[in-house]
This record gives sequence, structure tokens and C-alpha cells, in this order.
Amino acid sequence: MTKKTILILLAAAILCLAAAAFAQDTSQVKGTVIAPPSTRGLAQLKVHTPLYIFQPDTVIHDNNPPASAETPGSIACIYGVTPPTSGCPRSGSPVASGGAKAIAVVDYGHNSTLQADFNAFNTQYGLPAQTLQFISDCQSPPSNNGTGWDLETALDTQYAHAMAPNAQIIVSQFCEDPFEGGMSAAEYLAGQAVAAAGGGEVSNSFGYGGEFSGELSYDQYMHVNGVVYFTSAGDSGLGPDYPSVSPNSTSAGGTTIRRDSNGNFTGEEDCWNGSGGGISTMEPAQQYQLFIANKTGPKRGTPDWAADANPSSGVAVYSTTGCGGWCQVGGTSVASPVLAGILNSTGTFRTSTFLELAHTYQFYIQPVRYHTDFYDVTQGSNGSPAGPGWDQCTGLGSPRKPSDF
Repeated sequence: MTKKTILILLAAAILCLAAAAFAQDTSQVKGTVIAPPSTRGLAQLKVHTPLYIFQPDTVIHDNNPPASAETPGSIACIYGVTPPTSGCPRSGSPVASGGAKAIAVVDYGHNSTLQADFNAFNTQYGLPAQTLQFISDCQSPPSNNGTGWDLETALDTQYAHAMAPNAQIIVSQFCEDPFEGGMSAAEYLAGQAVAAAGGGEVSNSFGYGGEFSGELSYDQYMHVNGVVYFTSAGDSGLGPDYPSVSPNSTSAGGTTIRRDSNGNFTGEEDCWNGSGGGISTMEPAQQYQLFIANKTGPKRGTPDWAADANPSSGVAVYSTTGCGGWCQVGGTSVASPVLAGILNSTGTFRTSTFLELAHTYQFYIQPVRYHTDFYDVTQGSNGSPAGPGWDQCTGLGSPRKPSDF
């Protein structure tokens, strides 16, 4: 069986599992979940996006953000980026004001309206204007208009910026595969660009739909001094996905944000049942996970941290070509840029992902600090139930006091 055939079969399995996960989801807001072409898998690419559009049953077409969608202010409030506001309302929570140096997002192709959409998003929420910086692993990146990658790139740039508005956002555009090409591939170029800006983060909202022989040779391209990497854990429930399982990346799992009947954040999150995560079959256990060896055994466990991903508690994104303006977006595609931006907002710039994870996994053996700095998600399942401490759906949990990170 060829590698291409294996990847096609994995993609088909992902879609079946994701559909099952959504069919069982009984979250607060009712609506329809749509998987764009990039999530179903484009023929010319080996990677896909863990990205979903959520259409509430009650839709008001007034060219405003969906009322059910989380916003830059509410996400910043929930995850401790801004001072607490009672209930972390979707409308009225102050936006973040920190960030420095750079965050790169790695995405396929070029979207013709990306900068204009970015400007519209910033104007809507009172975020500072910025000119996006572009790099590419080829001379002429193909158009991604209408593929889902346009919406993915809009999401990535808008929410990395929303959490860390003073960080320069860099878009590293790939044309075929983000890793193939080694030192000239978009993944490595992203790290180099961030390092040249003084350090920061790289966010990857894509996956191969599982693991594959030879993946360990790609790990080196997520190891640039001064850069902390983030990757989405996936969207098909329990099961490891590359590059999320790389030891050089912070794996971003997915949660459901809980609000009461008045729309107030309850302080609680559940495991999103579509969230990827699991024990690698390829990557060896890492020293920073020593404290959870009883759960992971001799292999790398994912995810590490988690953030909002359930489409029904998804975020407001503006994309002209991706959804005709405003739409509500979910998937662990949300969690990766949000967490990258949260870490950037703290002003802590560690020299590697390994050092960042070694620092936060230390909290695990300090119960008071652990439960202060993380929300330990203990409800829900992605095929493996969430529970006290680290689990295969939300890792250590979601940030509550990222200033300690």
C-alpha cells in the first residue's frame, strides 16, 4: 500500500469520525456544522485543516458577527489575558493590549482579501491596525480563495493578533507541503522569520490525519532558537496526529466553553468530543512529560494545553472569500493561534518549545499552582474521557493565569 493510499484512507476515516463526533454533540447552541474543502482534504495537499463553520439555527443576516460566537474580548477574558470581567460577555469584554516580537502562521496559498479582512476584523473589535508580513516557500503562491484555507488563514491571523496585538503577524505560505523541502520549506522559514524578529511563536493549524513513517525526520524543522511552536491536535477525536505529536511543538487540544442561560461564562470548559489527542506510535516520551509517564508510557502524549474548539462555542471570523463576511468558526484550528497569541501576550520568550513545556509541566507536581494557572478539564470525552490532571483530550487543561507561563 502506497503512502498516498494510506493518507487517503486516513482522511476518509477522519471525516467519518468527525461526523460521528458532531452527531453526538449536544452543546448549548444548535446549528449546522460545515466542513470546508480544506478540512475534507484538497487533492494536491497532504495536510488538511481541523476547521469547521458553524451556522446557528437562528441566523440574522445583518453583516455583523454571529451573536453566538466568542470574540477577541471574551476569549481574552476567559483565558486570563485581560483582567477579569464578570461573565466574560461576548460583547463588552475588553480586548488584549499586549504582545511583542512576532507570531508566524503557516498556511497554504494566498488569499486576495486577507489584509482587507484583517483590517475589517480589527476595526470591528477596536484592535490596532497592522500590515501583515508575507513569506513563501515558492515564488507565486497559488490562490486559496474558496478552498477553506482562505478562512483558515483569516482565523489564524485574526486570533493570534487578537491575543497579542503588538506582535507582528507573519504569514508563511506553502505551495505543496509545509515540511518537504527542509530548510527551504514554509515551516522552517516561519521559524527563521520569527527568530529574525527577536523571537516568538509559530502556529500550525493543520495535520496529516495521523502519523506516518518518516515523520521523525520532520521534527528538526520545528526547532529554531527563540521560537515556541504550536500545532492543532486534530478534529477526529482520539488519535495522534502529526505535527501535533512532534516533541518540538506544543499540542493544542480543544474545549467547549460553557455559558449559562443568560450568556455568562460559567468558568467551566468541557473536552470537545472532536478534539484530537492520544499517544504517539512514533515519537518517544519526552523528559518534560516525566510526571505523566504513568499515563503515556514510553511514547509522547498529546495534547499539552487546550482552548476553545467546539464549533458551537466557536469564534467570530471575518473572511470575504471564505464565508462571505462574518461567520462562526471552530475546530482545533482555533486553539493553536489562540494559545500562541496567549503565550506571546505574557512577554515570556523562551528559547524553545522544550523549555516552555518543561516549565509548565512542572506545575503538575505543584497542585495549588497547577489549579491556579490551568483549568483542569474533567468533563467530556473525545473517545478517551477527560479527567483529573493530564488527559488525552485537553492535556494539562486551558490557561487561567498565563502570566506564569
